[in-house]
Amino acid sequence: MGSAMGSHPLPVPTTAAGREGLAALLERPGRAVVGLDFDGTLAEIVPDPDQARAHPGAAPALSRLAPRLRSVAVITGRPAEVAVRYGGFAGAEGLDGLVVLGLYGAERWDAASGAVQAPEPHPGVAAVQAELPAVLEEYGAAQGTWIEDKGRAVAVHTRRAEDPQATFEALRAPLHALAERHGLIVEPGRLVLELRPPGMDKGVALTEYVRRTGAEAVLYAGDDLGDLAAFGAVERLREEGVPGVLVCSGSTEVTELAQRADLVVDGPAGVVELLSSLADAVSGANAS
Repeated sequence: MGSAMGSHPLPVPTTAAGREGLAALLERPGRAVVGLDFDGTLAEIVPDPDQARAHPGAAPALSRLAPRLRSVAVITGRPAEVAVRYGGFAGAEGLDGLVVLGLYGAERWDAASGAVQAPEPHPGVAAVQAELPAVLEEYGAAQGTWIEDKGRAVAVHTRRAEDPQATFEALRAPLHALAERHGLIVEPGRLVLELRPPGMDKGVALTEYVRRTGAEAVLYAGDDLGDLAAFGAVERLREEGVPGVLVCSGSTEVTELAQRADLVVDGPAGVVELLSSLADAVSGANAS
């Protein structure tokens, strides 16, 4: 299992559970699901989230791999349509079965239909968004922070502040209080605090998707604190007899994922290389 056909060597997970998960995926790729975060996993983290784009090799690698699998799902905190646009997924060859679960699974985009399915937004989101500017002003954080309207959630980015980490820490308590007043929760990330409805997380989204597809093996790759829920979901699926692989898209900002991962790769470029090596490895496999 240490190498694959073609020019992309297949890395070996460092844990027994990870090696078992990878072996199951390679043995029956047609019964496996691959789940992928977007920002930091398929796309580099950039100061302005609107400028983020998928690694140029992401769609080509997925186009080779996806037809061999039961399914590929991108699971992201972004609105589904935004991830589709920034990822270049719509109309891409080989990705006609791709699913994008946006806003932690609250939205679903299917390549087959090109449509987004989504419930009505939580009323607390609009209320929080209306109050946020005053809260940021009160805590001296109006300069350099950026409010991202996600439709069914709202995020406050501190990456462009004069002291990004200090601003992030200073806002945690007031934003938690604001979210709580309106029935929302706060999800911390890499210099971002997201206020969103409870019950929306990548673990719930991944578990429901694996069950819906009837997958018998799962690989999930992520880079941020929001991906811990998906890691936990894979660990619980393992306990139920569904082998899985946990992949961390390496980051110096987040160590919790690396400590729990079966495999750590070098950011989005490493994720693309892994996807390419998997495509090489399953190209001759029985996809039944």
